[in-house]
Formats: sequence, C-alpha cells, structure tokens
Amino acid sequence: MKPRIGKVESYIHEKLKREKLHFVLLDPDDVDPETAGGIAEISEEIGVDAIMIGGSTGAEGEVLDGVVRAIKESSSLPTILFPGSHGGISRYADAIFFMSLLNSINPFFITGAQALGAFRVKRYGIEPIPMAYLIVEPGETVGWVGDAKPIPRHKPKIAAAYALAGQYLGMRFVYLEAGSGADRPVPPEMVAVVRKVVDVPLIVGGGIRTGEQAGAAVRAGADVVVTGTAVEKAGSVEEARKKLEELNRGIKG
Repeated sequence: MKPRIGKVESYIHEKLKREKLHFVLLDPDDVDPETAGGIAEISEEIGVDAIMIGGSTGAEGEVLDGVVRAIKESSSLPTILFPGSHGGISRYADAIFFMSLLNSINPFFITGAQALGAFRVKRYGIEPIPMAYLIVEPGETVGWVGDAKPIPRHKPKIAAAYALAGQYLGMRFVYLEAGSGADRPVPPEMVAVVRKVVDVPLIVGGGIRTGEQAGAAVRAGADVVVTGTAVEKAGSVEEARKKLEELNRGIKG
C-alpha cells in the first residue's frame, strides 16, 4: 500500500504552487513557552507558513511539550517537529520531519534514532514527512552532535549527489543545513546545483540572518527558507517582529 500524504505535507505542496515559503525554527533550549507563543503569534500575523520546533541538544520531554503547546495556543500555523534525535518527539505537534542525516558517519543518525522513534510517532498520530537532511560546512552544533562529515562549501556536486540519492530512496523533501548560528548560510551556488537535480521541495536553513540572504537562497532555488536564530536573539517583541518582517520580505518579495 502506498503511504498517504498527510494534511501538513499537502498544505506545504499547495502553498508552494503559489509562493516560496518561510518556516520559523524555535529551539526549546533557547526560548521559553511564553516567548515561543509570542513569536508564533507574530509569525502568523506577518505571513510565515509554519513553525518548526526542535534543537540539537535538550529539546525533549516536558520542555518540548510546553513550547509546542504554547505555539498551538497562540497561532493556527502548522507545528512541525525538527528532532535532534528520537527524544525530540511531542504528542502535541501536527507533524514531524522524519529525517535521515545522510552524511553522518554514525549509523545511529541515519537509521538508528529513526527506528527508536518510529513507534512513538505512530502511537501519537503525528504526521511523518520523510526528509533527506544534509549538513553543509560549517555545520555548527548539529554537525558535531550528529557525527556529520560536513559537505565542503565549494563542492556543490557532493550535496547534489546526496540529495538525489535521498530522493531516489523515497524521501519527499531535501534540507540543506549550515547549522543554527552559522556565520554564513549555505552558498547560493550549492542551492542552485541541488535544485537542478532534484524534483522534491528543497529547504535551506542555517546562518540566514538578513532579508538579502533569505532572498539569495530563494533566487538560487530554495522552495522553503528556515530562519530561527536571528529571531530568537531579538531583544524584544518589536525587534522580533521587525526581523521577521525583513526576512519574510526577502523570501516572498
């Protein structure tokens, strides 16, 4: 039987027919539930398309549940888990990026954590969205935690080869990740080469702090741009709103 595409994935595909998308990533290690709820509310007001929740360390259990619940109480945007491992699963989320870190040197992050988390995803009724996850230099914390062999920034064909392999393995999204807090985003040249070879939606994140950087990713071929650190580090609600508006303009024009 062919797996049925769920509600959140259908929502993404339908929106992509009209425009490029902006997802905001919130790490429960860095934001409390009240702040997360406030950012989610602002995000919905200015036209962000979904909220991702997760992090490389510590984003699980009651801490994760509290942030997901606060986001759902504050906005109607889809909540998509972005787990660092099998502990990053919350019954309150709508969907989960069921990711395989293809360029890890540790099988645990390719299939091990996924096997440990699969029954919980099924039991909680969370919609799984299969995704090929690729770490690009510098990789930051997620690269270190995930035992990744980061793809060199000047070798876009390596990224393209992994991305196409992910598509051929049946993964329905590809994510190019420079790492949260990276000093520079994934190079547009790499985005463009990957875009040429894959037919599935391409997500790009990590190190995107300005509207210009977000726009460059879109012009190179990104379907979805993920921002997070720049918003989380804003000193006030108003600063967060201004940063989100700037990033959203860069993505959607």
